[in-house]
Amino acid sequence: MKKTVRDIDVSGKRVLVRCDFNVPMKDGEITDDIRITAALPTIQYLQEQGAKVILMSHMGRPKGEAKPEFSLKPVADRLSKLLGKDVIFAASDVVVDDQVKAAADALGAGEIMLLENVRYRKEETKNEEPFTGQLAALGEIFVNDAFGTAHRAHCSTAGLAKYMPSVSGFLIEREVKFLGDALDSPQRPFVAIMGGAKVADKIPVIENLLKKVDALIIGGGMSYTFFKAMGYEIGTSILDAESIGLAKELMAKADKAGVKLLLPVDTVCAKEFKNDSEKAVFDRDQMPSDMMGMDIGPKTITLYKEAIAEAKTIVWNGPCGVFEMPAFAEGTKAIAQALAEGGATTIIGGGDSAAAVEQFGYADQMTHISTGGGASLEFLEGKELPGIACLEEK
Repeated sequence: MKKTVRDIDVSGKRVLVRCDFNVPMKDGEITDDIRITAALPTIQYLQEQGAKVILMSHMGRPKGEAKPEFSLKPVADRLSKLLGKDVIFAASDVVVDDQVKAAADALGAGEIMLLENVRYRKEETKNEEPFTGQLAALGEIFVNDAFGTAHRAHCSTAGLAKYMPSVSGFLIEREVKFLGDALDSPQRPFVAIMGGAKVADKIPVIENLLKKVDALIIGGGMSYTFFKAMGYEIGTSILDAESIGLAKELMAKADKAGVKLLLPVDTVCAKEFKNDSEKAVFDRDQMPSDMMGMDIGPKTITLYKEAIAEAKTIVWNGPCGVFEMPAFAEGTKAIAQALAEGGATTIIGGGDSAAAVEQFGYADQMTHISTGGGASLEFLEGKELPGIACLEEK
C-alpha cells in the first residue's frame, strides 16, 4: 500500500504535483477537460492543508523543444476558472529558470503555480539530469497523481522520488484501488472484455487475465485474427497475421484454465471502411471474401449481454467495432449499455473504451473509468508501473 497525500504533512511546504493535463486541443481551445477535473480533488486538498502547490505535466509530443502549440497556458486558464482562484503560469521555454525558481520561492500557503510543458526538455522522457535536479530544487515533497503516465519512468514521474518524500495523489490511489481489487480480489463471476484491433498489443494482458477471470469476451478487430486461427474466411478484415499462432495458443490456454472464451458468432460486414458503405450481417463462418468485419452482430450482442448480466466484476478495454462510425457503433453501444444497466462493478480501462462510454452517455453509470489507457493495460498485464513503484510504502 502506497502512502498518499493524507499520510504526509504538507502544511507550508512546497509540493510538486505531477498531473496528467495532456488534454485534447483544437485551435488553441481545450475540447475535453476531464483530465483536469480528475486532478482537482488532490489540488484542492493540498490548498486546504496550506501547501504551496507547484503543478507539472506534459502535453503532446514536442520532442524536447519549446513549441507554442504544446504550451500549458490554456490549462492554467482553465484551472483558474475551475478552482475559482488564479493559477500562476510559469512561462519558460526551459521549464525551470531563475524566474521560475523565484516564483516558486515566493508562493504563499494555498497558492498554485503551473510549470510549462515538461516535455519541452529532452531529458524528461529519458529521466536524465540536470532536469530532474532542477525540478527537485523547486519543491520539498513530490506527489504523483498522473496515472496516465505512471507506466513511464520520466524525470517528472519517477526521477523526483530520488530527491524527496514521494506519495500518491487521490487519482492514483483510486486507480490502484479499483484495478488492483479487480485483479486480486474480484467479486465473481469476473468477466473481462477485450477489444481493439491488434491481438499482439493485448496478448500479455489476456494471458494474465486468463489466470484470474471466469470469462473472457473478445470483440473488435482482433476477433478476425481469432477467426483466421479457427480456419474461417475473414475477407478484407483487419488481420494481425503474426499473431494467428498466438490466438490459437490463447484459445488452448483458456480451455485448459477452464475460462469461458467468448468470440463473436456473427459480424456486421461492409464493402468499404466507410460509414455509408453497403453492409450486411453474416455468421462468422460465412463471411464473404470481398467484405470486411466492422462490428459484432445481433446474435453476438445477445450472447455477450447474457455473460455481462451474470457478472459481478467487469473490466473492459477496447471497443467491439468501429464505434466512431454510427453505422458500426451498435455493438460497442450495446456493451456499454449492458454494463451501465447491470449490477456489477464496472471498470473501464481508459482509451477508446472510455471515449465510447462517454460518447454514448453511460460514463456516469460506470463504477470507475481509468484515466490511463496504456497505464491501465500494463497494470492489467501485471507489470509494475515506475511512477507508482517509486512512491513510499505505508
